[in-house]
Amino acid sequence: MAIVKPFRALRPLPERAADVSAVPYDVVNSTEAAQLAEGNALSFLRVSRPEIELPSDTDIYSDAVYAQATANFDRLMQAAPLTLEDEPTFYLYRLKMGEPTQTGLVACCSVDEYDNDVILKHERTTQYKEDDRTRHILSLRAQTGPVFLAYRGTEAINAQVAEHTASAPLFDFTAVDGVAHTLWRVPVTANAAISEAFGAVANFYIADGHHRAKSASRAREALRAANAAHTGTEEYNFFQGVLFPADQLRILAYNRAVKDLNGYASADFLDAVRGDFYVTENAVPAPAEPHHFSMYFEGRWYGLKLRSDVTQRLRAIDRLDVSVLQDHLLAPVLGIQDPRTDRRIHFVGGIRGTAELEKLVNEGQAAVAFSLYATTLDDLMNVSDAGEIMPPKSTWFEPKLRDGLLSHLI
Repeated sequence: MAIVKPFRALRPLPERAADVSAVPYDVVNSTEAAQLAEGNALSFLRVSRPEIELPSDTDIYSDAVYAQATANFDRLMQAAPLTLEDEPTFYLYRLKMGEPTQTGLVACCSVDEYDNDVILKHERTTQYKEDDRTRHILSLRAQTGPVFLAYRGTEAINAQVAEHTASAPLFDFTAVDGVAHTLWRVPVTANAAISEAFGAVANFYIADGHHRAKSASRAREALRAANAAHTGTEEYNFFQGVLFPADQLRILAYNRAVKDLNGYASADFLDAVRGDFYVTENAVPAPAEPHHFSMYFEGRWYGLKLRSDVTQRLRAIDRLDVSVLQDHLLAPVLGIQDPRTDRRIHFVGGIRGTAELEKLVNEGQAAVAFSLYATTLDDLMNVSDAGEIMPPKSTWFEPKLRDGLLSHLI
């Protein structure tokens, strides 16, 4: 049984929501963040990626960056302004990209349930990324971007969502990327009914935001150690999430590009790939079915298919396309033993399309790139249920939630 808790959100005025909101900190680099925030003093990227206001050679994990984040957060609270709700409440957050929509509950989830695997994971986190977001949370004493979670929906929850999205929204705007963001503040009188409806859900699944969740856990440990009067009810014992029914979610492929060929000459590299794969020339850029991959190399797309004699030997988790590529090509051929830490590999979200892979290779930023078939949500939940871990960057969820619309003070 999973817990959801209402919270007092720190939020912009409705007329400022579009200006304040920003893409998640981890889907853009510093240059892209600076471009998006240019000309907008209220952009939350000035809080989530504060290095954009510092000299270009600044170490993004230096003391100066976290100090700038704190200063910018304080400034934004006055300039936007950001207001703190009088009472704890839930919110509903609808995303619309094209025709499909998805509507999730914005709530606080239990750090204890994250630590004890009631909230299930499918990826390992990376130490330096944990360190960064933990320090960001502790510097601001706030969680400023939500964890993206999924659950197996119920009729009782669907009825609550339908009831409370029939009223006028608090925020309603379309971002520059064409995604519509609509938020409703749920009446405080509905808090108990919503908590009860979600109480029937056995588990939540982290879809996106493993580092945010892990960092919330680490921040809790630090604050608990410093609080001699700790009770377990403090706000730092909870983290902000948006919970979506699984049947509404859309997963895109998470593609890969690798900087070099690990010492191989071109012909030798192709021979090495043929060890476990059938290789065809003039392939389509995006594979149409599982266990098929498209590889962009030297200006040409190749089709890769795992050899059938290899497939028969695999366990269920090893049959995931991200596992197949990692275990049978990236590691043995290209030497990418740990994709979480190897700086030779670059992950490219499916929303950027296969043209981005071509660009990376054509411009010499990568030697080879791979387009994958998207992991399914059933794959994700089944792996999580089994306590297994997917390779990193297995899923790319789209559309993305926006940072800065609702912050949770701890």
